[in-house]
Amino acid sequence: MLCTRLTNARFLTMDPRHPVAHDLGIWRGRIVGVDDAVTSLPARETVDLGGATVLPGFIDSHVHLAWAGLKAGTPSVAPCERIEDILAVVDTAARRPAPPGAWVDVAGYDQRALGRHLTAAELDRVSHGRKLFLIHDSGHACVVNTAVLDLLPDGTPHEEGFLAESAMTTARRLRLPYSQEELADAIELAARACLDEGITACAEAGIGGGLLGHSPVELGAYQLLRDRGRLPLRIQLMASGDTLRPRAAHTDDGFTQALDLGLRTGFGDDWLSLGALKIYTDGGMMARTAALTSPYKGTSGNVGRFQDDPERLAALIVDGHLAGWQLAVHAIGDRAADLALDALERAQELRPRPDARHRIEHAGLIRPDQLPRFAALGVSAVVQPNFLRYFGDDYATVMGQERAGWMYRGRGFLDHGVVLVGSSDRPVTDGAPLRAIQFMVERASTSGRLVGPDEAVTVDEALRAYTVAGAHACRWEDAAGTLAPGTRADLVVLGDDPHRVDPSRIGDIEIVRTYVDGRDARAET
Repeated sequence: MLCTRLTNARFLTMDPRHPVAHDLGIWRGRIVGVDDAVTSLPARETVDLGGATVLPGFIDSHVHLAWAGLKAGTPSVAPCERIEDILAVVDTAARRPAPPGAWVDVAGYDQRALGRHLTAAELDRVSHGRKLFLIHDSGHACVVNTAVLDLLPDGTPHEEGFLAESAMTTARRLRLPYSQEELADAIELAARACLDEGITACAEAGIGGGLLGHSPVELGAYQLLRDRGRLPLRIQLMASGDTLRPRAAHTDDGFTQALDLGLRTGFGDDWLSLGALKIYTDGGMMARTAALTSPYKGTSGNVGRFQDDPERLAALIVDGHLAGWQLAVHAIGDRAADLALDALERAQELRPRPDARHRIEHAGLIRPDQLPRFAALGVSAVVQPNFLRYFGDDYATVMGQERAGWMYRGRGFLDHGVVLVGSSDRPVTDGAPLRAIQFMVERASTSGRLVGPDEAVTVDEALRAYTVAGAHACRWEDAAGTLAPGTRADLVVLGDDPHRVDPSRIGDIEIVRTYVDGRDARAET
């Protein structure tokens, strides 16, 4: 007997052996079959889906759930476009009652509408004796007041209170970590927002350190949710590269650095597992810190920056590979991609691992000559299409006409045989997969500007980026990404078929239900 039979639907299985089905059977959280294999079997529950379209649950392969949840409860200066308006929000936030010594966090900061960055002196006028921390929407920079600058080690680089990349990390480390309870609440809040968008699994892109680490024991917050039955969807965790420590392991093991006890990619279960090692190489386009080979247009030679000495970054990539990790290397600019590809090539020469499944996160600006290198190394490209949907006008302007077509590619990767993976980087921008899929097909920003139209892909290719390819990137291909016998019963019920509507309507398709483990997870919230 089946636990559940879903019927009267158009199941787009993403399984080439049976691409479209009308009935689907579920037993103990797994799909047992489709159509004739299950239609005549008795079931405890039969659900008529009224002709809806059903897909495998979307996989968001690059998110920041703790940051997203915390940001939702933080005062924000978005969408302020005048310095006076920003300072008024900060002033109100700084006046709020708080324990002695508590910092004032403000989200939503973005200098582009202002034409310049805020300064520490301006923040000092509204600080009321508090330490102020305005995080940039990119997650790669912040602005602080003098009370924070005075605590920084001598030599910490800043521009009148603007701290980018490693300098921001230095400021964050002055603060007490968040508690596991605080983080658990934030993660649950953000994960439930994912369910509303049809996402059933995601990869948390860096915990325990780096730019966005919230606690040295951050993994415990996810375990807390798992133990209490409050984990709404499946989560794979990436450890930040700076959580590795030198280890005197046996020389045959090849380790020079590792997590305690040699933990690495693959540890965990269907709900919570340890994924790739996240390594930051450069910054971001929004903060103008992504590392480029040619300057940002309209600047006096700014080519962005690396997070650390390039040789140290390359050594960390090699060490991670030697220790058996899958690697998720953050590289937005083409100069950073060169560093990542060179290091991954060196790592494979030292210890070949044909199915290492390494990933380059963002791949925001990739030159034509870099595409064959991705393919030769078997590296996946984990892109964020919604970056160009919402920021494409700005990015295209600062990249210039020639480079605009190289940003967050689609067709170029696929034509070279590179696995194209969809993700959001939430909360940097909207995390909805359907809106990202619409951009991948149209390549149009919200203003209607076409950004790299030659990089457009088909609807089916875009859907694969958020299902089959997402499962591949997270090493879940035997359990997720398709609606095939034996896979998890994680699926999304849509109000329309993305293939059958005008591309401009894909992002507005209703998410009717989101099933996780065979249960309507949204109905249980």
